[in-house]
Amino acid sequence: SRAIKTNQDLLPETPWTHIFYNDFWGTLLTHSGSHKSYRPLCTLSFRINHVVGGMDPWGYHLVNVLLHAAVTGLFTNFSRILFGDGYWTLIAGLLFASHPIHTEAVAGIVGRADIGACLFFLLSLMCYVKHCSTRGSSPSTWGWILGAGLCAGCSMLWKEQGVTVLAISAVYDIFVFHRLKMHQIIPSLYKRKNLTLLLSIGLLTSWGTALLGVRLYWMGNKPPSFSNSDNPAADSDSFLTRTLTFFYLPTKNLWLLLCPDTLSFDWSMDAVPLLKAVSDWRNLHTVAFYAGLFLLAYFSLKGSSNERECNGRAVMNGRQNANGHSCHSEVEYKTLEVKSSFSSKEENGIKKHEVQKVQLPSTENIVILSLSLLIVPFVPATNLFFYVGFVIAERVLYVPSMGFCLLVTVGVRALYVKAQKRFLKNLVFCSTAALIVFYGLKTVVRNGDWQNEEMLYRSGIKVNPAK
Repeated sequence: SRAIKTNQDLLPETPWTHIFYNDFWGTLLTHSGSHKSYRPLCTLSFRINHVVGGMDPWGYHLVNVLLHAAVTGLFTNFSRILFGDGYWTLIAGLLFASHPIHTEAVAGIVGRADIGACLFFLLSLMCYVKHCSTRGSSPSTWGWILGAGLCAGCSMLWKEQGVTVLAISAVYDIFVFHRLKMHQIIPSLYKRKNLTLLLSIGLLTSWGTALLGVRLYWMGNKPPSFSNSDNPAADSDSFLTRTLTFFYLPTKNLWLLLCPDTLSFDWSMDAVPLLKAVSDWRNLHTVAFYAGLFLLAYFSLKGSSNERECNGRAVMNGRQNANGHSCHSEVEYKTLEVKSSFSSKEENGIKKHEVQKVQLPSTENIVILSLSLLIVPFVPATNLFFYVGFVIAERVLYVPSMGFCLLVTVGVRALYVKAQKRFLKNLVFCSTAALIVFYGLKTVVRNGDWQNEEMLYRSGIKVNPAK
């Protein structure tokens, strides 16, 4: 209602420039009652919808679905860089396309802010990938990093968390493109051949600092204020309660990604009871969650395994596998000859196609990038740096879910590689297909809850009966 129906910024008689001075709800950013949610590009898209179709919801929903389709295509294209052509890229794309956690962002019109931010998030990341591949060989490489910065700015103007793509780009450059381990980062910066890496990371840092600085200045250098019911933990007088609850909430969000059985449009008030004591059994979930993340990150950054894999085929100590593919254990990238990407040369009037070598990251590289995609875009919603106006919001998981889908895919691929018997390989593959089908079915069922306001509120009763 506030974002569209009663938002004066959507009306044709209101100067369109007002969009860049008001928050998402049409309130002046510097006003004491402003929500400080500065998303002018999303509001501008609503205004265009209003010009074309007025208050008919069909056009608004169509734009959301088209944006989700575009994001899914871009994500699948990005997955090709990590998994190459084949089933693994398809699995990653299907997981993202069908995941029920996206229902609020796509079916709820105001969730367009998250979809638009994700669209430019991926465009920025793809621009930076192009910058990395052309760095040192083409003068246009710095144009690509400029494009990455501009797209990051646009992503932030769709929704605040979009600026985190700059950190993801740095992770990609260091751990995926340059294949560095944690202990190698500092020494490598002193090598002359890595000066371009240092310059690129410096530009990303400067761009991110500038965007955040302008964003803070534009909102009046004041944080937003929220009601007590929006985020009860933030209003608690007990430091222990706030700490235990805020550490537990990411665990709850991960469970929604793993098993999106119980979904709700409103997790405020007592939908998630506060953790007031160390003896609360839910603290075990918190310990298991952070221990799992730590172990994943540790073994990926260490990367000490002698066994490697070559596009889903197991390889030991650099020897050729049974299918004739050669891989080397001392490098993290696997060189594969593929016919999908080639360059053509014309010699003596005859065109010859040269097969280029495409390098795919190892499992460790993909896990590091996936964890970063899962964690970094979610950090603004963790209450660690500033309080937010919600307990849990499924729409904010739209961008982090990309990291989750990559983690599931690389995990399935690892299981497939480890399986020795054909039956086990088929079992892994069929189980993954079943997961995608069930996610899709749950998405269809969940969309039914968004048919009208009454059905939406009825669906939330079991989660938030008090509201």
